Amino acid sequence: HINFPYFNLEYGDRGVMLAIGWAGTWEANFHQTDAGVLYSGRSAINLKTYLKPGEKIRTALYLAAFYTVRDENYATNYWRNWFIHCSMPKADKTGAEIEPFSTTCFADDTGRLNSDGSISEGFDTWKPTMDKILEEKIPINFRWFDAGWYIAPDLGSDDPGTARDWWQTVGTWELDPKKWPDKTFLASTEYAHQHGIKTLVWFEPERVTFVDDLVKNFGYKKEWAIERPDDPAISNNIGDPLCFRWTVDRIKKMLNENKVDMYREDNNCNPAPLWNYLDNKEGDDRAGITECKFIDAHYRMWDEFIACTLSYGGCGFVDSCASGGGRNDLESLRRGVPLLRSDSDRTTTALRLSMSSSFHKWVPLCGSSVSEKSEQLAAPSTCDMYTWRASYMGVLNVGARYVHDKEFDFDAMRCGMGEWKEVAPYLLKDFYVLTPWHPEKDRAQFTAFVYFDPETEKGVLLAFRQEDCAEDTLTVELPFLPEGKSCTLQDADTGDRESVESGKTLTLSFRAPRTARLLWLTM
Repeated sequence: HINFPYFNLEYGDRGVMLAIGWAGTWEANFHQTDAGVLYSGRSAINLKTYLKPGEKIRTALYLAAFYTVRDENYATNYWRNWFIHCSMPKADKTGAEIEPFSTTCFADDTGRLNSDGSISEGFDTWKPTMDKILEEKIPINFRWFDAGWYIAPDLGSDDPGTARDWWQTVGTWELDPKKWPDKTFLASTEYAHQHGIKTLVWFEPERVTFVDDLVKNFGYKKEWAIERPDDPAISNNIGDPLCFRWTVDRIKKMLNENKVDMYREDNNCNPAPLWNYLDNKEGDDRAGITECKFIDAHYRMWDEFIACTLSYGGCGFVDSCASGGGRNDLESLRRGVPLLRSDSDRTTTALRLSMSSSFHKWVPLCGSSVSEKSEQLAAPSTCDMYTWRASYMGVLNVGARYVHDKEFDFDAMRCGMGEWKEVAPYLLKDFYVLTPWHPEKDRAQFTAFVYFDPETEKGVLLAFRQEDCAEDTLTVELPFLPEGKSCTLQDADTGDRESVESGKTLTLSFRAPRTARLLWLTM
């Protein structure tokens, strides 16, 4: 759930990129032998079972991508090029490739209290926010409609309270008529479409609440709910075919009736203990069978949701949230995009830069949030350019109290989003890390990397002097420059130009700690 199943094994004058596509338990081993290195990988690591009549299970997707030049930059871009063009899902029913996009959540902009800043949007709050975004010319691609929109299974209190808005009321997947009476949510998605903005909606299908009331009011079966003495959460048994169909059909109904463009899936637990618990209930010699059923159901569920959204012009992919980074395996990313590549990435810019210099080698299209809580990202302002530039990824997530913060700096947001739009065409091109990797807590280093388009021979260099970095100059090489070629760099802030030849070093100056430089490259 929290580890990264991708490996680069170098040997001799070449190497191989290895990946495991399995959204469950997995294991990878590397052993030195007399003949070389032996790699072995497996999924459903406790699997020791038999199949009952009519049962079937699937194995993981294992990928070995061999390359012939022992060079990490070569390997990185060999992988990225294959991943983008051959493994990522398509954008829509036209089959077009996904391009970088931006999102924003309206829920902070209601003037109402809520428990975590993501759950209070209602029928009477969305339009002022949407109109303000349009008026201020903020170029948003997706409205992010997060948790807390569904009715409580008990159909009870007029005021369920903020603590019950999202964690304690999941399972019905039906719009709360107090928050969204009649067809007001459909009206909001259609209004957004009229202005070129799509909508994504949060779900968590592997958990339920108020089981007796789900049974009474929504046709749920009590035996589908899994309660364990060591876990307060009640799990939804999507591995059961009937439970799977009930869950999928309810979610597809909501998506279709409201013309939702993208499905977002959360999963706020590590499910392995649940699978072991259900294996024990199966009896002897059935170890691993539950995990196999759940993972197969999970992929089939996403396939159905994608087919649903494609049927009326929505997205050909889902948001593979999984509590922020729990499902970044290769098979999941053939269907999904991690709009938040990790919840840990919401803490400091040092961690964000550390993660970018490694994560982007493997998962080119992913996102993080520019605007976090005031105590996060170690930033004096969530709109400062250091944080913006550290957040330039294929998915740019921004947030603000657009209407209710009278002091909000729209010029700063337009500046950041405008620069990101200029950078965006390069974010899915070749990627070169120019500085050594540093741990997430190390704030005393430089981080620099380049996105470069070999077809147009243009790109962008982003360089960061971190908060505690004592030096004010950084010297790097540009490894993509062919012999005999030179490159012109133009500073985005000052307009100053300089050139560097292949085989020569480039020295970058920084006026102060916590400074980010952006330079446009032309070969």
